[in-house]
Amino acid sequence: MTDAAPTATLDGWVVSPFTGGGLTHDCYEKGSGPGVVLIPEIPGITPEVLGLAEHLVGQGFTVVVPSPFGVPGRPASTGYTMGVVARLCVSSEFRAFATDAARPVSAFLRAVAADLNERTPGPGVGVIGMCFTGGFALAAAVDDSVLAAVASQPSVPFPLGARRIADPGLSTAELDRVAARAASGDLCAIGLRFSEDFASQGARFRTIKARLGEAFEVIPLDSSPGNPGGFSRTAHSVLTDEVRETPGNLALEARARVVAFLHERLG
Repeated sequence: MTDAAPTATLDGWVVSPFTGGGLTHDCYEKGSGPGVVLIPEIPGITPEVLGLAEHLVGQGFTVVVPSPFGVPGRPASTGYTMGVVARLCVSSEFRAFATDAARPVSAFLRAVAADLNERTPGPGVGVIGMCFTGGFALAAAVDDSVLAAVASQPSVPFPLGARRIADPGLSTAELDRVAARAASGDLCAIGLRFSEDFASQGARFRTIKARLGEAFEVIPLDSSPGNPGGFSRTAHSVLTDEVRETPGNLALEARARVVAFLHERLG
C-alpha cells in the first residue's frame, strides 16, 4: 500500500533506434509474450510511465516504449513539462492543434507495432496511448497488426474550440479504416478519462463511440467534487499518476481492466 503512483527505472530495458514512416526514434524493450506498444505521455518516459511498463512486463507482455519526445527516465516537473509542450506545439510530426489530421508520428507507430507483431507470439499486438498520445493508439490501429487499442485521456488536438474538443485525434480516412476493422471484429478499443478533465473531454469519446459502437468500451472515472474515489478535479493520468497499489483505488481497477482486455485480445 502506498500514497504514490508506481514508478520504475530504465534498468534492464534494451534501447535501440527504430526507423519507420520516415521517422527515427529510440525504442525501449523488455519482457516476453504478446506485444504491447506503450506510447508515453507528456513529458516523456517518466518513472511513472516506466512503472506502468514494468507492470505490463510482469503481466506477461513484451513491451516496447517509443521515445518520440522528452528525456527517458527523467522525472516530470513543471518546467520540464512546459518545455516539452512548447516544442510539441510547433512540431509538424505531431500537429497538436490540427483537426481531421493524419499525423506523421502515427505512421511511425504503425511501423513499430507491425515490427513487434512479427517478433512476438499471438495473433497481434496492443497499443496504449496516454494524454498527448492517447489518440495515436487509435491511429496506429489502422495497421492490421493492432488488435487492441487503448486511448487513455486523449488530449490531441488541444481542446481549443468545440471542433477540436470533439475531434477524435486522427484523420477521417484513418477513422474510417479503424471503424471498418471494428465492424468486422478485427479490432476492439478502450477509452479512459476522468469526468472533469478539461484536456480530454467527453465529446471526443462520443465522436469515437459513434463510429466504433460496441467495439469501443468507455471507462469513465468520476472526478467531480466529493467523488467516491477521492480524485481531485484536476486528475488526468488514469493509468499512471492516479494509480495507487491500494485495494479499492479506482484507477488501479481501470489498469486491471486494461490488462485483462489485452490478454483477451492478444491471447
